[in-house]
Amino acid sequence: MSDGGDDRLAAHERGELGELRKRVNALESAASRRAARHHPWRSLGSVLLILLAALLSLLSVVAVWANSIVQDTDRYVDTVGPLASDPDVQKAVTNRVTSAVLAQVDVDALVEQLTDAAAQEGVPPRLTQLLGDLDGPIENGLTQLVSSTVERVVTSSAFQTVWVNANRRAHSALDKALTGQSDSTVELEDNKVVIDLGPIVADVKNQLVDAGFSPAAKIPALRTDFVVFASTDVGKVKTYVRVLEILGGWLPVIALLVAACGVYVAFNRRHALIGTALAVFVAMLVLGIGLTVARDVYLDRLPPGASRAAAGSVYDALVKFLRAGVRALGAVALFTAAGAFLSGPSRPAVLTRTGCRRGIGGLRDVATSAGLRLGPVGRLVHRFKRGIGAAILVVAAVVLFTWNYPTTAVVVWTAVITLAAFAIREFLDAPSTPPGTGPPAGAAA
Repeated sequence: MSDGGDDRLAAHERGELGELRKRVNALESAASRRAARHHPWRSLGSVLLILLAALLSLLSVVAVWANSIVQDTDRYVDTVGPLASDPDVQKAVTNRVTSAVLAQVDVDALVEQLTDAAAQEGVPPRLTQLLGDLDGPIENGLTQLVSSTVERVVTSSAFQTVWVNANRRAHSALDKALTGQSDSTVELEDNKVVIDLGPIVADVKNQLVDAGFSPAAKIPALRTDFVVFASTDVGKVKTYVRVLEILGGWLPVIALLVAACGVYVAFNRRHALIGTALAVFVAMLVLGIGLTVARDVYLDRLPPGASRAAAGSVYDALVKFLRAGVRALGAVALFTAAGAFLSGPSRPAVLTRTGCRRGIGGLRDVATSAGLRLGPVGRLVHRFKRGIGAAILVVAAVVLFTWNYPTTAVVVWTAVITLAAFAIREFLDAPSTPPGTGPPAGAAA
């Protein structure tokens, strides 16, 4: 009979005993440090760092968005391009161009020309007088003609192409407008960011002439402004955009470092990580609500005559990717909090881990009984299990941080693939029992 009690245990029983000893040692170490855990200044410092990280994360999302709008032409075109097919914007552009064209047509002069021509042809005076009273009907008919022509231009696929190309060319000018400089295409005038629709007016002029309305040929080249953004706070917006443009590349890094410091200073770092993730999620929730409130405030402060529907569509387009960033970072925060919670010692976390481990272990046993042999792979995974887990998390973090503009779908798929990688790691974790470690022959006595 063997002298050592541990020798009578099976290999898996010795593994469980070793795990229990580790837990007992961890509990004893924690008990010895329990008095120090209540140090008020260290806890306060951790809380302040976590709150600061949450605030910086909010500013980081806005900074990255502002930086992308100002510096990334493709991002800007993806933002404003869909507005060409937005019904509210099309209606506002149609009304603006129609008014600009009609302002160049003198209806009274047309009626006078018509009356003079009728008199020269010997039309009776009574009929000539009736022709002189046609100002209203002629103006209404002309308005309908011009409006329908403009609408055809604005709703055509050709206009969408012109709109996208014009915005691509105007992107650098918009950058100047947001920083307080002027340009011939996009300018900042009276707290308004405006785009010149002169080329559209020229296209409408040509179509009117082709339709037989010869007076349209006399319409001069016009500068017709379409207001993209208007607010009495544009001056402040310029300053904020400029600051965020400068800090856009650094704020996310600073926020991450501050959050890491907050977790490191805390006594219970897992709880601090959960608190940091939840604080960031709350910050994203506040920012999302703030964007909704800001929309209503912006629309209420529009100048007289501005199209509220079109302004709402422009606002929604400009903050579309900002909202996507808010949702993406909020999803990352929730997944991080859930992962930190499930790695802890709480009963729900332990039951979840145990259930997943047993389920995957059962699947591995079925595969093994069917002839699967993991061999050296299983031993290698078992030996470096923690390192493999850390590598999986690092790869997931690198993917999220190097993705240009991660969306919620990118975050969700990254989380799914990460969980699948951990499941594969658990499936491959199959240490073989070395020869001679089984129960001794006479140990059953």
